[in-house]
Amino acid sequence: MSHPGGPSVAIAFHSGYGHTAVIAEAVARGAAEAGAEVVSISVDTITDEQWARLDAADAIIFGAATYMGTASAAFHAFAEASSKRWFAHAWVDKLAAGFTNSGAKSGDKSSTLGYFATLAAQHGMHWISLGLLPGWDSTKGSEDDINRLGFFLGVGAQSPTDAGPEAVHTSDIATAEHLGARVARQAAIFRAGLAALAV
Repeated sequence: MSHPGGPSVAIAFHSGYGHTAVIAEAVARGAAEAGAEVVSISVDTITDEQWARLDAADAIIFGAATYMGTASAAFHAFAEASSKRWFAHAWVDKLAAGFTNSGAKSGDKSSTLGYFATLAAQHGMHWISLGLLPGWDSTKGSEDDINRLGFFLGVGAQSPTDAGPEAVHTSDIATAEHLGARVARQAAIFRAGLAALAV
């Protein structure tokens, strides 16, 4: 549950077919259960009010499907539009993290996560990694292990291209919930540190 006065986490994402939206919902759920006030924003329909919510957030988690080795065109349009924030240093020292989804187990998802990290760095943000060891990396492991695809920079999810959002793997959902909770906890620590310095 979100708690009044907790850290604010914004999720800025694009989902073309609904699979990435399932991951975004899981990230939001994890962040809320860790005590954050959460807002989810679909960047292809972002409003001025939602831009202001991003500006006010302690952390922004970026998400999009991986298409042709990078984030979707709609997310790229959002990133380009964020240059107004870059000029104003509006997102400097916020926390950032990311998630992506593709049809293939690898699918060059690391390129998309790296793109998100670079976007965050250009804004002067602090990147929060996934913070999990890889799952499914031994004969004793299984595809049900959390972080089953073994990503470190952020959440890398995989969904069959011939199935709907209901086919998003439960392991990927759990991994996304972990990321949301991790970002919320780090945002709370960051806020407490800033408050202590201001005393």
